[in-house]
Amino acid sequence: MEQYNITGMSCAACVSRVEKAVKAVKGVESCAVNLLTNSMVTDGTASSAEIISAVEAAGYGASLKGAKTESSAAEEQLKDRETPLMKKRLIASAGFLAVLMYVSMGHSMWGWPLPAFFEGNCIAVGLLQLILAAIVMVINQKFFVNGFKGLLHKAPNMDTLVALGSTAAFVYSTYALFAMTAAVNHEAQMKLMHEFYFESAAMILTLITVGKMLEARSKGKTTDALKSLMKLAPKTAHVLRNGTETEIPAEEIVKGDIFVVRPGESFAADGIVVKGQSAVDESALTGESIPVDKKEGDRVSAASINKSGCLECEAVKVGDDTSLSKIIQMVSDAAATKAPVAKAADKVAGVFVPAVISIAAVTIAVWLLVGESVGFALARGISVLVISCPCALGLATPVAIMVGSGTGARNGILFKTAASLEEAGKTEIAVLDKTGTVTKGQPEVADAVTFGGKDENEMLKLAYAVESRSEHPLAKAVVRFAEERKIPAAEVSGFKALAGNGAEGIVEGRKISAGSLSFMRKICKVTPEMEKYAESAADEGRTPVFFSAEGEIMGAAAIADGLKEDAAEAVKQLKNMGIRVVMLTGDNERTARAVAAKAGIDEVIAGVLPDGKAAVIRRLKKEGRVAMVGDGINDAPALTTADTGIAIGAGTDVAIDAADVVLMKSRLADVPAAVRLSRRVLRNIHQNLFWAFFYNAVGIPLAAGVWIPFFGWQLNPMFGAAAMSLSSFCVVSNALRLNLVKVHDPSGDKKIKPHKTKEKKTMTKTIRIEGMMCGHCEATVKKALEAIETVDSAEVSHDAGTAIVTLNGETSDELLKKTVEDKDFTVTGIE
Repeated sequence: MEQYNITGMSCAACVSRVEKAVKAVKGVESCAVNLLTNSMVTDGTASSAEIISAVEAAGYGASLKGAKTESSAAEEQLKDRETPLMKKRLIASAGFLAVLMYVSMGHSMWGWPLPAFFEGNCIAVGLLQLILAAIVMVINQKFFVNGFKGLLHKAPNMDTLVALGSTAAFVYSTYALFAMTAAVNHEAQMKLMHEFYFESAAMILTLITVGKMLEARSKGKTTDALKSLMKLAPKTAHVLRNGTETEIPAEEIVKGDIFVVRPGESFAADGIVVKGQSAVDESALTGESIPVDKKEGDRVSAASINKSGCLECEAVKVGDDTSLSKIIQMVSDAAATKAPVAKAADKVAGVFVPAVISIAAVTIAVWLLVGESVGFALARGISVLVISCPCALGLATPVAIMVGSGTGARNGILFKTAASLEEAGKTEIAVLDKTGTVTKGQPEVADAVTFGGKDENEMLKLAYAVESRSEHPLAKAVVRFAEERKIPAAEVSGFKALAGNGAEGIVEGRKISAGSLSFMRKICKVTPEMEKYAESAADEGRTPVFFSAEGEIMGAAAIADGLKEDAAEAVKQLKNMGIRVVMLTGDNERTARAVAAKAGIDEVIAGVLPDGKAAVIRRLKKEGRVAMVGDGINDAPALTTADTGIAIGAGTDVAIDAADVVLMKSRLADVPAAVRLSRRVLRNIHQNLFWAFFYNAVGIPLAAGVWIPFFGWQLNPMFGAAAMSLSSFCVVSNALRLNLVKVHDPSGDKKIKPHKTKEKKTMTKTIRIEGMMCGHCEATVKKALEAIETVDSAEVSHDAGTAIVTLNGETSDELLKKTVEDKDFTVTGIE
């Protein structure tokens, strides 16, 4: 993906022309142009030189954005340079316009005094008006340069409409002035003076400049969130080099540097605390107002503020790799991309200006044909030109996206693209991973038992040795439990992590295994007492882990992962928004259902191995738009498969890369908040588009004089220009209201209308299977059957020797039989 700066654009028609020109370049796969940020994003194999050449051929300027920019340079890029220039133009234009209005309206209509030289001298008064109007036109020459340039390149834009309207008024008035010189008497000259539109030519330009200034000022405010993020980065850092503390510019800090942060100072890089303890305010990044305690070994992020003690940290990520830089990049990228909802406006914008010019020409011709004067017909045509506003169409979407992205960033909710910001609000099914999403992700041993009179400390010593080599969260819980009990560590050799089952190793000459009961069934004898313990633990929402030595089970530990404080409230809010909530987990069904019940989740899909999660998401997508919420590496495929992937909390880099939305905090309440914000942004875009289309649909017929024969409604070109100016300002101002959205306030939530999906005809088949001995066998058969495209679900029982499959389409018995028998089981019949 490459980003470009584009110059010379003034409205949605310009955006459409640039996109059309770039998409015609061989090798360009996609192109999105943003009027708000005057930028363009392209994907494909075409060279930047070819793309820039295509933009220039269309009549605009283009330059490649720097791949990486320091925060100060990026801040400079966002600086509002447009408003001060517009202000100067406006002041100069208004000064000369005031004099022109005094002469044309005050003197001619109300008899306001002029110097004696002008009294009774109509030609002199006309010449003065011409000079004053010409000065205003020179001050606002940008409209004419860009407008006629676009016309020459067969790419008319908003400036073209303004330039044509102003030029038509000025040329016709100049013609009337020359005709005045041939008038036979003063009365004839006075009659021709009523044909002057010099004040309209100048007023149109001045009013459009007013609107452009207000628009530029409002557009500047839409990037406030991005600018405030950039200001968080400190300008300097204190580093320890050769034992000496040195102050250097923050951008010069390198990976591996030890930097010192005193109370009240910001962190210049992402790092790890190597010395000291302190409370750190991370609210700028996460939105969490309560400072977080940090000690040696803890991670810290750039732009966080040290509140109490002095810390020494080792720089791990610097420059554009820091969390702050990535947040800024995400917000910037979201603003640079285009939301699908903008497509309708883009299609209209592509033909809007040529259509308006044609309507203006037809309007003039029709009024001349019905016998009206040239001046009257021209006034109607000019009104059509200047009231039409393609600018509002072009700004309707990007301003809302920019403000919405900024509001999200302030609350720790990051949308990667405009499409993800739009799609999140359309969510109908929210799929929540269990560990780390619904639960805290910090399992703790709730109790430990032994079987057959085994010694508990001996069991824990052997379990501690094996689990200390494992990275699994449940293993770490056992390790913490053993350390708290001061259990001595033993040496382990031949360690093996068995994916989806457990772990094993040699301790004190004995083979020690740790894992689930289904795993133990394959290597040990399982007694009813052990079965009962496993069932009891699962019913309480705990996960039982068993430990064996040389094929004999010694004991077990029940591990509980507490529910997040806001989990139940978050689920309730999602349900109130009309969203179906599903919990997806690899844990056993009993444990999963116990956790789900506490969180208020009614639907659970359990026993799904990591590579099966994506298949479940694909199946659910047939029933509605799906958002997957997860935090681990094994969630990445499911996050990518879902309509909207949401990575929660710190998560893993893999999950964050795969997600469309990144939640900086570990709060589940941010999921409904993200949906809520997305819905507000989408509603705001619809309001803006409605206003833009409605304004033009009402304004153009009024300006053309359609209602004159019926109601006598007639629009002066000056009022048309004023209306055009205000239309863009209204659109941008409406988008700025998104800054006031309280993303965590559920009071305004409404249930969405379900997405219409084709009604599916389902049927069930029961497969009789021999050879299944345990839960692992069940999982193997279930996974194999659910991998079939037409199988919605499979309920497998090794006790009953059956697999009940729910089908959404024609599926042959031969396929079902082959699928099961490929896993080394025997099918005895299908009903």
